Amino acid sequence: MDNKPLNVGDTAPDFELMNQDQKIVRLRDFRGKKKVMLLFYPMDFSPVCTEEHCTFGPAIDRIRADDDTVVFGINADHPFSHAAFKKQYNIPYDLLSDTSRNTLKAYGMWMGEHPFNCSKRGTVVIDKEGKVAFYQEVERATRRTVEDLAKAAAIEDQAIQRQNEGGAAHA
Repeated sequence: MDNKPLNVGDTAPDFELMNQDQKIVRLRDFRGKKKVMLLFYPMDFSPVCTEEHCTFGPAIDRIRADDDTVVFGINADHPFSHAAFKKQYNIPYDLLSDTSRNTLKAYGMWMGEHPFNCSKRGTVVIDKEGKVAFYQEVERATRRTVEDLAKAAAIEDQAIQRQNEGGAAHA
């Protein structure tokens, strides 16, 4: 795994990761059915990550914008840590555990072994066809906002709308 950032239009690397309930979540199970938003974050219970998830949870309907988008948090912490974090802060979406760091590296979101051996902070939106529709890495201590995530989730819909409007203008 080379840990290089993905580009919009790339096929999103498939993964099979365990959630906080120790159930396997597969990206391919959403292909053709849902958009997937991956919220990469460094660590459960860290100050910025906790603040983000406590902000995102109550605003999940604004972030998703529709029932066609599923949201996952993802980092290298264990499912047991995810279960405690999700329960304590009432996080309404699954948290995926990548203890091997293979998925983090495949998405260019591994911070490296030093100083924390953890995930970078970033957002990836995958369209229903399994292509990267949005990719953004942010500084470790920078908090993402609900507005940032809502715009990221809507990016594919906006492109389709522009195509449709352009097609209608040429008809």
